[in-house]
Amino acid sequence: MTVLSTDEALVSLDRSGSTPLYIQLANVLRDKIERGEWKPDQKIPSENELNRMYGISRMTARQVLAQLVNEELLFRVQGKGTFVAHRKIGTRSPAYMGIREQLEQLGYATTTRVLSSDVVTADVRVAQHLKISPEDKVYQLRRVRMVENEPISLHTSFVPQKLAPQLAADDLVNRQLCVILEDEYDLRMSSVEESLESTLPTAEEAKLLKIRRTTPLLLLRQEISDARGQRFEYSRILFRGDKIRLEFHYDL
Repeated sequence: MTVLSTDEALVSLDRSGSTPLYIQLANVLRDKIERGEWKPDQKIPSENELNRMYGISRMTARQVLAQLVNEELLFRVQGKGTFVAHRKIGTRSPAYMGIREQLEQLGYATTTRVLSSDVVTADVRVAQHLKISPEDKVYQLRRVRMVENEPISLHTSFVPQKLAPQLAADDLVNRQLCVILEDEYDLRMSSVEESLESTLPTAEEAKLLKIRRTTPLLLLRQEISDARGQRFEYSRILFRGDKIRLEFHYDL
C-alpha cells in the first residue's frame, strides 16, 4: 500500500484554522476512500502510522478511525489492522419498487438465476402466511439476484397455484415476479406486511451467496395482498449484510 510521506501529510491539516484536527483528518481519509485512492479490502495506515504521517496524537487517530468504522467506510480485523470496507448499495423495500428495478436505476448491471420453480404442497408455516389450507398447492420459486456477477440476495417466494396457474412457464429470469403477477394474473399489490431481522446463513445459503457462514444477512419477510385482501405472495428474502443497506422513508 502506498502511503504519504510525513511532509506530504502534514500540509493536509490546517493547524491555524478553527476546524478541529480530527475533523480535518476524517475528511482527508474519507476523501481517499470516496475517490478510490484506497480500495475495498485494502489495509490502511495504523494509528501509529497516522500519528507519524499527520503529526497527531494516537488518541486523535483512534477517534477518527472509530468514526469511519461507524460510518461503515472502514472495518477492523482483530490482530490484523483496519481495512477499507466495500460500499453498501442502498435500496428500499421491494414493496416500494422491485429490487432489480431499483438496482438498474442506480446504474448496476443485474442478472437473475432461477434455482427452482416447483409446485409443492404448502406446509403449515407457508399456509399461515398465505391464509390458505395446508393441503393447497403453491409455487415455490427460488432465485439469486446478482449485481456485477456477484450474488447479493436470495429470494424464496410462495404463490398459490390457483391464482397464477401458468407461473412456472413465465420468464422469471428477465421479468420481476411482481410484474408478472400484476400483468399476467391481475394480482396487484395493495397491502404489504413486512418484518426485518438479522440472521446468519445456512451452509447452502452461504454457498449460493458465496459468503462465509459468519457473514451477517438481512432477512426480510413479506406477505402481499391485493385490494380485496386476498394474500397472493409470501416471500423470504436474504440480503447480504456486507453489500446491501435497506432504507426506509416515511411521510408523516
